[in-house]
Amino acid sequence: MRISVLADVKPVLGEGPLWDVETERLYFIDSLGKRVFRCTADGGEMRAWQVPSEIGAMCLRAGGGAIVALRDGFHALDLDTGDTHHIVDPEPDRPGNRLNDGKVDAAGRFLCGSMDTGEAEPTGSLWRLDPDLSVHQLERDIICSNGPCWSPDGRTFYFTDSFTGTISAYDYDAATGDIANRRSFAALPDERGGAPDGATVDAEGCLWSACVFDGRIFRFTPDGAVDRVIEMPVRKVTSVAFGGARLDTLFVTSMAEPPLPKYPGDGPLRGATFRIDGLGVTGRPEPRFAG
Repeated sequence: MRISVLADVKPVLGEGPLWDVETERLYFIDSLGKRVFRCTADGGEMRAWQVPSEIGAMCLRAGGGAIVALRDGFHALDLDTGDTHHIVDPEPDRPGNRLNDGKVDAAGRFLCGSMDTGEAEPTGSLWRLDPDLSVHQLERDIICSNGPCWSPDGRTFYFTDSFTGTISAYDYDAATGDIANRRSFAALPDERGGAPDGATVDAEGCLWSACVFDGRIFRFTPDGAVDRVIEMPVRKVTSVAFGGARLDTLFVTSMAEPPLPKYPGDGPLRGATFRIDGLGVTGRPEPRFAG
């Protein structure tokens, strides 16, 4: 196994790595710096887009361009011009919230949660943006939405409120995009003050979770047992995604500056995006939004 720095553009809050199998490019975001980045698997051909407000997640569209989850809801992003177009704000009555982590299911729906920007009150929800651009609430009473991903068969949906310290599993209805039967899947150790953040599921059905403020990445088997632990060069790791030509590289984002004063600082590599090679594991292609 080898950990190396892919890019060191110092995002305030690096998040949301997304590998596009069609173009063989990695996308990642700076949530608080309001930027989207794209590069090759070796960190070359770096390009950046500025968006109007804080960004929690992005996904690519089947017809071209992207959807970005911003403070005031979902926007379309034209990757050629950089222009954005507002689609819908699912929480116009909650100015203290912003959209956070999100991913696309196999049917092309975008599931994205919101969070309290003060990271204190359970004012967040989990939302589903359908291809017809309608929006639907799936879960509520969340402080900080993170880590949405699915089992390889699409029948189990994983999601966490980071402040619970626990990753939850739900039954997922692939026909409707509805969730049911919430249960505890796995709890991350808290002896370092960490919390589960971004996550992905590999081709073997194991879940990889970035433990933010802890500096470790955990791999859980489908029954929730810890299978592997990777120590990272920084403590504030935020999210993970498989990519590369063979989907066998794990890309890892981190934050340069903690969002609140109570969180710890980090070393000179803070904010870097890393790549981990030689894991002997492959991921799965991320679907594009069908709308």
